[in-house]
Amino acid sequence: MVVHHGRASDQMNVDQIREDIPLSREVIYLDNASTSLSPQPVIDAMVEYETHYRANVGRGVHRLSQIAGQLYWDAHETVNRFIGGECGTPVFVRNCTEAINMVARGLTFRPGDEIITTVTDHHSNLLPWYALREKGVTVNVISPARNPMAGITADDISSAITKNTRLVAISHASNVLGSVEPVKDIAEIAHDHDALCLVDGAQSVPHFKTDVRDIGCDYLCFSGHKMLGPTGTGVLWMAEDSLEPLLLGGGMIDDVTTDGYLVASGYSKYEAGTPNIAGAFGLRAAVKYLNAIGMGAIEAHEDVLTRKLLSGLSGIEGVTIIGPPEGEKRIGVVSFIVEGLHPHEVAHILDDQYSIIVRSGHHCCMPLMQYLNLPDGTVRASLYLYNTEEEIQTLVEGVREIVEGV
Repeated sequence: MVVHHGRASDQMNVDQIREDIPLSREVIYLDNASTSLSPQPVIDAMVEYETHYRANVGRGVHRLSQIAGQLYWDAHETVNRFIGGECGTPVFVRNCTEAINMVARGLTFRPGDEIITTVTDHHSNLLPWYALREKGVTVNVISPARNPMAGITADDISSAITKNTRLVAISHASNVLGSVEPVKDIAEIAHDHDALCLVDGAQSVPHFKTDVRDIGCDYLCFSGHKMLGPTGTGVLWMAEDSLEPLLLGGGMIDDVTTDGYLVASGYSKYEAGTPNIAGAFGLRAAVKYLNAIGMGAIEAHEDVLTRKLLSGLSGIEGVTIIGPPEGEKRIGVVSFIVEGLHPHEVAHILDDQYSIIVRSGHHCCMPLMQYLNLPDGTVRASLYLYNTEEEIQTLVEGVREIVEGV
């Protein structure tokens, strides 16, 4: 991750972005690691489809179907270019969870095969692998050896991988710690051992330039709803479209007879049934919106905000930050606990008294919370391109007042 310095306002026009997102002006929205807000162009793209050319894709020769089909194809191309994925296949799914399950169900695992994942990962990158234990697959959930709060290192993977390892599945960035993992090195280690590498990019793709050619992974999964796009949208990118399809039916075949069927090639093979067409157009608009701003500018903006938040919270006695120490690579996800208060209490007060929206609890990472001895979880503030330094200051002051009131 490239680290930028300077004032956030010098990097991009945040005021204009906030004009496109009315809700960003009604509350201080800091729950972006869960779901981001959507700008008006994203909403307009979906409304335009529903209003002017609502039709199925790949099903007809009439004008509406042709327009919808062409734009649906272009949505795939737009997303693929965004991640440098022209060398592979982008499949539209409902979310990152579905994408990971497609890999878990689409690969052929045999008894004795091993999968490596980590205690820092989201449930979505744990449970699909856990289910394979019923087939005799070993699931090795490793922990950070260097620092429990600093994330996984390449050495952690290197120490754990064996000749039986079939797949290494790891998050690019932690949705709790905010740590950025060395996925390029991890992919290389996996390939050196004839294993595959899956990267959960749910917390990376929306926030900094993510290029599958540079990473060298076999699969990249991410969700549209965390990157300005609609809910119910996501992507599974595959270096090779060799997975067995999860669903069979209309739209994913080239031919069907009474004796059998022949599957289509490319993304169609994995998109049986009528897809979320409006959502795909919304995701296309979201990617165009991010491209227009520039991922480098977004990363720089969030870096300034993150440094300000870390600095402010670290100066409050009774507040403990959960995450990498200063100087480590991280995204704008800052988890913390307040001594004497349950995380839900803190989140409720911030909402009720300051109109600040944060997440509290386990963040779908219960094994990590157990590992860190945080039975109640944490408070999590997660930042995005429409947040401001003034909002960060309001959060810091609000937390300080809450602590003083305990």
